[in-house]
Amino acid sequence: MTVPGVEDRIRQALSEGGFLSPEQFVEVDHHAKRKGLALTEALVQSGFLDEMQVIGLLSEATGVPFRMEFPSGSSALPLPRTLPIQFARKHTIFPFRDPDDGTLYVAASAIDDEVMENVRTLFAEEVQPVLSTRRSILEAINRTYERASESAGNVIENLENGDLAVRVSDLEEPQDLLDASDEAPIINFVNSVLYEAVKERASDIHVEPFEDDLSVRYRVDGVLHNVHHLSKKLHSPILSRVKIMASLDIAEKRLPQDGRIRIKIAGKDVDIRVSTVPTSFGERAVLRLLDRSQVLLGLSEIGMGEDHLKAVEKVTNSSHGITLVTGPTGSGKTTTLYAALTRINSADKNIITVEDPVEYQLAGISQIQVNPKIDLTFANGLRSILRQDPNVIMVGEIRDLVTAEIAIQASLTGHLVFSTLHTNDAAGAVTRLIDMGVEPFLVASSVNAILAQRLVRMICTRCKEQYDPLPEELEEIGIDIKDRPEGGLWRGAGCAHCLGTGYLGRTGIYELLIVSDSIKATVLRNPDSGSIKKAALAEGMRTLRQDGAGKVLKGIVTIEEVLRVTQEENGHAAV
Repeated sequence: MTVPGVEDRIRQALSEGGFLSPEQFVEVDHHAKRKGLALTEALVQSGFLDEMQVIGLLSEATGVPFRMEFPSGSSALPLPRTLPIQFARKHTIFPFRDPDDGTLYVAASAIDDEVMENVRTLFAEEVQPVLSTRRSILEAINRTYERASESAGNVIENLENGDLAVRVSDLEEPQDLLDASDEAPIINFVNSVLYEAVKERASDIHVEPFEDDLSVRYRVDGVLHNVHHLSKKLHSPILSRVKIMASLDIAEKRLPQDGRIRIKIAGKDVDIRVSTVPTSFGERAVLRLLDRSQVLLGLSEIGMGEDHLKAVEKVTNSSHGITLVTGPTGSGKTTTLYAALTRINSADKNIITVEDPVEYQLAGISQIQVNPKIDLTFANGLRSILRQDPNVIMVGEIRDLVTAEIAIQASLTGHLVFSTLHTNDAAGAVTRLIDMGVEPFLVASSVNAILAQRLVRMICTRCKEQYDPLPEELEEIGIDIKDRPEGGLWRGAGCAHCLGTGYLGRTGIYELLIVSDSIKATVLRNPDSGSIKKAALAEGMRTLRQDGAGKVLKGIVTIEEVLRVTQEENGHAAV
């Protein structure tokens, strides 16, 4: 909330700084009136300014200092004890004490006198406001409440010696895991594991029983890490808790089951897909975590080089044809397709997708979930989409000849189609379609481009160090020794921030095959992947390994990581 005098000063600063045109002022005012928003909120939601710019203007207009970082943990311990987490999140405020003079500050994204007065009453002392972004405040709230909660490691110790009895009435799901308190031990442990996995950026949790113990592993940046080893006696109650959360049959232990959990973890809306299968030592469970609050990446943020980015943007702006993204499971294909759809999404286009599953909700795009139980397959969904007057269609995966033929016919009749295939490289997608039964002339006339990709772990920036690589390493990845940067290449030494791996986060490496006239002629004349790849290389295509080598020279990834994900190119580094 901003008072009228402050809004006038912000308007004056916007006008004098040339931030907005008169027409844009009218649009912002209309948006604020229609939505019942303050001027600062309307500026951000309208997209004319980002939150940092608005906070800066608000700070100048009010004289309230701006701050991006502030103490949490021990310096903010009054927060969990005194201020309910629901109140802090609702108003986006974070009280903390100055470690030097003990002054109580309240970080906020907007100045609301009523909220500040409530905080003064709650703490029974004077408070000083500071301005910060919503993201910084919410992260600080979550960090502080994490310190006030038990970690999974602490809960294990209680579980090993404690009472394992779990009543069904105890297994009610909390609204947010950080709000949970005084839960039954098993519930507390499962909640702690889920929170810990989200905090560590894990994509999957594996709960695996063995002869004498129970193992819990997290998949982080595509690699599994052992995290917890527990007594075998904890296996049954933990699996029962997971099954109840996923609405599965806790009595059925002989057959595989699949379910889903929707839950909030530290304010994040997380969708968890649960799969259980029986093994010789008991049921094992895998939980796939999908953070629905995560911001979708754009084409410019997924690691493409400038040449690839320009070519992909040109293809996505085509009026018709098929663009295929290929790679193994977990190589980021869906993220790339979502980035492409977001790039071309506009009010004058009708974009419809059929997916299995719908991983992220895309604003302005109609998304259909495949459901084989009612015969809603990719092929049937695609047939229905064509009767919905679409401009752009995205098919989650081409799995069979029927889906391939419908997609090709759609592209030939003026639709732009995006889809995925499971092949090792770009050229292999052509032969995969032909092996399915698609005629070579249909492939040549309908496919615009094929993008093969892999995800590679990036070097941790906090423990990054230079080293002198062996000549054999450079030769294997195809780097000429004279191109080696001064001081050597980069690698991660391993630190607490990256769990000792030397890697933090992932980026993509790409191989883009544009289906030119000469490629079309090759497909018609000799449709084998070797001939197609040779023709594409002659036109300047960069292989996955070559693209990875470029990122090695820039200090983004390591040689070992690129070689790990491009093993199919062994012996063909020069190709």
